[in-house]
Amino acid sequence: MNILVAIIAIIAIVLLITGGISSSLSFLIWVGVVLLVIALIVFLLRFITGGRTRV
Repeated sequence: MNILVAIIAIIAIVLLITGGISSSLSFLIWVGVVLLVIALIVFLLRFITGGRTRV
């Protein structure tokens, strides 16, 4: 699960950079923001609950 959160965060940052460089791809900024918020929420939930969900 931590790897998934890291991958989502990296994709979000790449999309934010790409959307910032190219004005025609400005919708990528919003996609990046949404993915970054999702990754942040998942990270905070795992941090607050202690991440005790081991399989």
